[in-house]
Amino acid sequence: MFGSIGTPELLLIMLVILLLFGSKRLPELAKGIGKGIRQFKKAMDDVKDEIDITDIDRNLKG
Repeated sequence: MFGSIGTPELLLIMLVILLLFGSKRLPELAKGIGKGIRQFKKAMDDVKDEIDITDIDRNLKG
């Protein structure tokens, strides 16, 4: 999933994030990231649906 990032690197990244944002803001930050990912996935699904509808319309008209 993370490519060539191993466990030590992942732990270092988590430690840096913890130091930068603090333990009180971490849940708020994770919630915001999760919300952003959900919105991005929904937007991508909407675009895929729109492309499929456009392709079907072209095939029916052409």
